[in-house]
Amino acid sequence: MAALKILFKWIVLPILALLIIISLGLVVTGNAYIFRGLQLTYLKGENTANIDDYKDFDNRTIHTKDPIVWEKDANFDQVKLTPTLRNALDTDETVAFAIIKDGKLLYENYWQGYSADSHTNSFSMAKTVTTMLYLKAVEDGYISSIDEPITKWLPEYADNQYAQGCTLSHLSAMTSGYDWTEDYYFPINPTAESYYGHDLVKQMVNRDFIEECGGSFKYSSGDTQMLGIALSRALEPHGYTVSSYLEEKFWQPLGMQGDAYWSLDGSESIEKVYCCLNASALDFAKFGQLLLNGGEWQSKQLLSKAHVNFMITPNAQAFAAGQAQIYGHSVWTDMDSPIPFYAMLGHLGQRVLVLPEENVIIVRLGKQKGLPTLVEGFHLEPDLGQYVTEVKTILDVLALE
Repeated sequence: MAALKILFKWIVLPILALLIIISLGLVVTGNAYIFRGLQLTYLKGENTANIDDYKDFDNRTIHTKDPIVWEKDANFDQVKLTPTLRNALDTDETVAFAIIKDGKLLYENYWQGYSADSHTNSFSMAKTVTTMLYLKAVEDGYISSIDEPITKWLPEYADNQYAQGCTLSHLSAMTSGYDWTEDYYFPINPTAESYYGHDLVKQMVNRDFIEECGGSFKYSSGDTQMLGIALSRALEPHGYTVSSYLEEKFWQPLGMQGDAYWSLDGSESIEKVYCCLNASALDFAKFGQLLLNGGEWQSKQLLSKAHVNFMITPNAQAFAAGQAQIYGHSVWTDMDSPIPFYAMLGHLGQRVLVLPEENVIIVRLGKQKGLPTLVEGFHLEPDLGQYVTEVKTILDVLALE
């Protein structure tokens, strides 16, 4: 008994005291979100955000109406994956993979208990959708132009010398000069706070613009979330949330096969638009098809062709001479690769790849990014070149049969 008292006094009590001090320190410094982050990651056996997180967050539902099922290609039952692609999908914790050719479903498969009806996190693929929505708001007259000053919708920055010259298009191009650190793994950083925190708007507007806008491309979820705040404020007088606007302008017109869920911040006031649109693989594919179609879907122009071109065209001025031009406006670009493509990409390997010369959409969803198998001539993440080249091989084989 005496030994237990000594153990409690000299070991247990100091540890408890240290934990209390650390906890108080996190609260006082505004980092209490770390507790929620630990609860939803390490205590669940994860080391970062995961594809099923929406179940732990509040969400707004985006309702489907009159679903349109993908028509199957005549070769749907004959497609065989290459050994290289099959091995990659088997070992990279893939949960869904699909190929759409000429607007028809050529291949689909699911792993690890997921199915065609499974909802998983888009992560940063949502950035592309957010920019579609802001451009649609321009077309509807809710925002005056793509180059509208951000201070109209973010008056908190009226006196910031850098923000005064910044437009909404600088946010979609990620050239705003906004102060941001992109990191899903280190717990004390703005990305983690925006994901697990309680008041996203407060967090965002308490950060500054620290450089002249219109400079070099710097990937930043903060830029997209700032764009989302501006969009939300532009839509609110017209009775829309970001989610309900998506529902009316794209989700239902595209005939999505299921509902979607857009996760909200802790105050339930705004969508986490830089991430966290949760849907099925084949519904994500329709956004790729919409881009490939120049904004048209079944003879209806849902987004102008000019705005689609604005998104998918590399923003050349954001890259130095000789540097690969890898980003447009919320769309990744690799148009100088051996097989040109542009893409919606997300943390943990969420991919919607659009191959315009092949008239093909590739969708890959998973729990981690693909293993780094470099393919010569490609400039983005290594798995993308592999997916694109292996699918091209499949298409070439089908063409010969």
